[in-house]
Amino acid sequence: MTESQILIAFAGIGTAALASQWLAWRLRLPAILLLLLSGILAGPVLGLLDPKALFGTMLFPVVSAAVALILFEGSLTLHLSEWSDVGKVVQRMVSLGALSTWVVIAVASHYLLHLSWEMAILFGTLTLVTGPTVIVPMLRVVRPTATVANILRWEGIIIDPIGALLAVVVYSFIIASSDGMGLSHGMLTFTGVIGCGVISGIAGGWTLGQVMRRQWLPDYLHTFAALTTVLVIFITANLIVHESGLLAVTVMGMWLANMKDVDVRHILHFKENLSVLLISGLFILLAAMLDLDSLLGLGPAVLVLLLVVQLVARPLNVFLSTLGSQLSWQERMLLAWISPRGIVAAAVSAIFAIRLTADGYEGATLLVPLTFAVIIGTVLLQSATARPLANLLKVSEPAPSGFLIVGANPVARAVAKALKQLDKRVLLTDSSWENIRAARMENLPVYFGNPASQHAEAHLDLVGLGHLLGLSSAGEMNTLACMRFRHEFGKQHLYSLVSGQESRRTDKHRASDEHRGQLLGKPALAFPQFASLLAQGAEIYSTHLTDGFGWTDYQTLHGDRATLLFAREPNGWVHVVTPEQELQPQKGWTLVALIEPPAEPRPDAVKIATGPAETT
Repeated sequence: MTESQILIAFAGIGTAALASQWLAWRLRLPAILLLLLSGILAGPVLGLLDPKALFGTMLFPVVSAAVALILFEGSLTLHLSEWSDVGKVVQRMVSLGALSTWVVIAVASHYLLHLSWEMAILFGTLTLVTGPTVIVPMLRVVRPTATVANILRWEGIIIDPIGALLAVVVYSFIIASSDGMGLSHGMLTFTGVIGCGVISGIAGGWTLGQVMRRQWLPDYLHTFAALTTVLVIFITANLIVHESGLLAVTVMGMWLANMKDVDVRHILHFKENLSVLLISGLFILLAAMLDLDSLLGLGPAVLVLLLVVQLVARPLNVFLSTLGSQLSWQERMLLAWISPRGIVAAAVSAIFAIRLTADGYEGATLLVPLTFAVIIGTVLLQSATARPLANLLKVSEPAPSGFLIVGANPVARAVAKALKQLDKRVLLTDSSWENIRAARMENLPVYFGNPASQHAEAHLDLVGLGHLLGLSSAGEMNTLACMRFRHEFGKQHLYSLVSGQESRRTDKHRASDEHRGQLLGKPALAFPQFASLLAQGAEIYSTHLTDGFGWTDYQTLHGDRATLLFAREPNGWVHVVTPEQELQPQKGWTLVALIEPPAEPRPDAVKIATGPAETT
C-alpha cells in the first residue's frame, strides 16, 4: 500500500469508529455491535479495508499489544474486597454458573460444528463472558427492577477479568501441549506458562504499586508509567516463556487493583479512555478480517449454536445460581434471557485465532467468525426482545422518575432527604470522600466519583433515575453533568443551582442556560444562598394542602420566606419547580420548600432537613 492509501485507511477507521460510538450513544445500543458491523461492511462486504495489507508483519504485534492493554484495564476493576458484597447469586453466576455455561457451549460447538475438543473448550471460555460495555447500555433500555439490574451489572463487571483469565489459561494449556512430547511435557510447559505469567504479573503490579505509593514519580507520570510497565511485562513474560504475556498483564492489573494504599482511579480513567480508542479501532480491523464464506458455509449449525447459548447455557446458569434465593420466577426468567457477549470475547478470540492458525490448528480459523456471530446474535436478539419480555413478566420499572444528584454537600443532602420523603429514588455523586461519608451516615445512596467519568459509564446505576439535579458547589461540574446526561434524561429534566462564581460572572464567562439546565426553585437561589440559609437555621418542610389550608393560605403564611422546590400531585407525579413555572396546586398536593426563619410553619408541616449545616 502507498503512503497516501495507508493514511486514508487510518482516517477511515477513525471516522468509522467515532461514528459507530456516537450512533451507539444515540440509539442506546452496545457500541461493539455497530463497530463490528462497520468492520464487516468495510472489509469482506465492500473490500475497502484489508488489515493484513495495511499492517503487514506488524498486524500480530499490534493486535497482541492492544489486547494486553484491554485485559489490563479490565482486570483493574476486579476488587476482591467487593466479592462479599455482590451477593450469593452473583458469586454463583461467575463461578458455578460460568462453569456450566462453559461446558454446555464447549460440548455444543464440538458436536454441532465438529470443532476439535481443544478448540471447543477454548471457544467455550471465550463466549461465557458478558461485560459492562454491553450490559449497561442494555439495562438503560430494558429498565428492569433494581434487583435484576444490580445482579446483571455486577455479573458483567466481575466476569470480565475472570473470563479473560480463564481463556488465557486454557489457551496456554493448548499451546503447552502442542509440541508432541507427551502429556507430562505438556503439563510441564503449561506449568511454566502459568508460573511465569503469575510471577511476572505480581512483580509488575507490586513494582508499579510501590512507585505510586512512595511517590517516586509525580502523579502526571503515573499513567505513562502504567502503560510502559504493561508493555514491558507483556513482552518480557513472552520472551521468558512463550505465550505467558497475556496472563501476566491480567494478573498485574488484579494485583495492582487490590494493593493497599494505592489509588489507581486516575490510571483507570486514562486506561478506560485508551481502551475506547483501542477497542474501537481493533474491532473494526478484526471484523474486516472475517471470512464470511467460511462462516456462511457452516450453515444452520451456527443458528442452532446460538439457540443453545440462549436457551440452554444461560438458563442453566441462572437455574443453578438462583437455587434457594428470594428471586421471583419472573426475575429468574429475565436473568435467564439477558446475557449479551462483549469485548473480551471479541478481542481475545482474535489474537488466539491468529496464533493457533499459524500453528496449524484445525478449526482455529473459525474462532473469530463464530465468536462474532455469538456476539452479534445475542446483542441483536436481546436488545430487541428484552424490554417487551420485562414488561410481559412485570419486572420492569415504570418511566424513570428518580433523581441523580451531582454533589453530596449539605445542600445536596438536604434536597435528597426531601425527595426521599416524596418516595422518589435518589443517588448522590461526589468526588469528595468527606461529603460521601456524611451522606452515607444519613443513609443516602451514593456513588463516589465523577458522574461524567468513563468509570461511571459502566458502574453508575441509573435504573429508575430520570432527572438530574446539579447541586455541586462547583458550577462547572453541574454544567458538565448536564451536558453528559442531556441525551440520557432529556434537557427538560436537567436542573441546577447557580454557583457563587457563576452568579458573579457576565454572560461572556458563564455557561449558557442550554448547557447548565433549568434553575431550581422559585424564586431561584444561588448555591451560596441556599447553603447560607441552611446554616442560619432554615429548614426544608413538606406541607400537604387540604380544604382548610390551600395554596392561597400557604402563600399568605410564608410569603417571600419560602422557596418552593418541589410539588407532588395526588397521583404521585413530582414537579421540579423553576422560576418560570406557574403552578396552581390544589387540594391533595404536597409542597416542599426551603422556609427561612423566623417564620413558623404550619403545625402539621413535616420538617425534613435539620440545621444548622456547614456551608462547604
